[in-house]
Amino acid sequence: MMPSARFADLEGASVLITGGGSGIGAALTEGFMRQGAKVAFIDIADKPSIALADRIEEELGRRPLYLRTDLRDIEALRASAAKAAEAHGDVTVLVNNAAWDERHAVEDVTVEFWDNNQAINLRPHFFTAQAVAPGMKRAGGGSIINFTSTSYLINHPDLPAYTAAKAGILGLTKGLAGKLGPDRIRVNAIAPGWVITERQKQLWVTEQALAAHVAKQCIRDVMRPDDMVGTVLFLASDASRMLTAQMLIVDGGFL
Repeated sequence: MMPSARFADLEGASVLITGGGSGIGAALTEGFMRQGAKVAFIDIADKPSIALADRIEEELGRRPLYLRTDLRDIEALRASAAKAAEAHGDVTVLVNNAAWDERHAVEDVTVEFWDNNQAINLRPHFFTAQAVAPGMKRAGGGSIINFTSTSYLINHPDLPAYTAAKAGILGLTKGLAGKLGPDRIRVNAIAPGWVITERQKQLWVTEQALAAHVAKQCIRDVMRPDDMVGTVLFLASDASRMLTAQMLIVDGGFL
């Protein structure tokens, strides 16, 4: 269920979302479109991304711009950020959402696996921010929202390369906030708990595991991708004008 709140300053805003074609990212793409923003989203999977853009256009009469990009290719990432700005004006909201939470055992990790994991889960956050920062400065400010995860806070045992990247995102968030703050560019992080996307359902969700997890939340509802949208809209809007260098945990009170 999309949030009912309306943020007037987001209407017409130029928004760029990474990993915006499925899961949480798709909910964010739709959420910003429903605010009247001009949305470009980066993804590597054509089928769900095109289907999402088609559905939004049918429902809203406006279409988000899908930019097929492999985030591991930094030059391609920079080119896509430039295309978003060319289409919609300087990007003033960046949501670094893309991630790949592949499970892995410590003994199986190779140098190549490690580097590829970081190239998806950490490195693009910096280079996408680097790409849009000059436009945000020209616009007089902006908001960068980095998705991390509560996985590194709960000592998750099955994905150490991923949790290392997610912890690194918090350090990156704080460093960028300090550097870009004088230009009125805010940089914050969101740490979701267990959000039940289609990928989660297909790979890891069991009825027993989900029930046990939800039982430890203060709010005992299953979290869906739409539940991330309101927090991101708040951080993107001028309602959070003086909020920067922070991490907001959205986990139903699990922690």
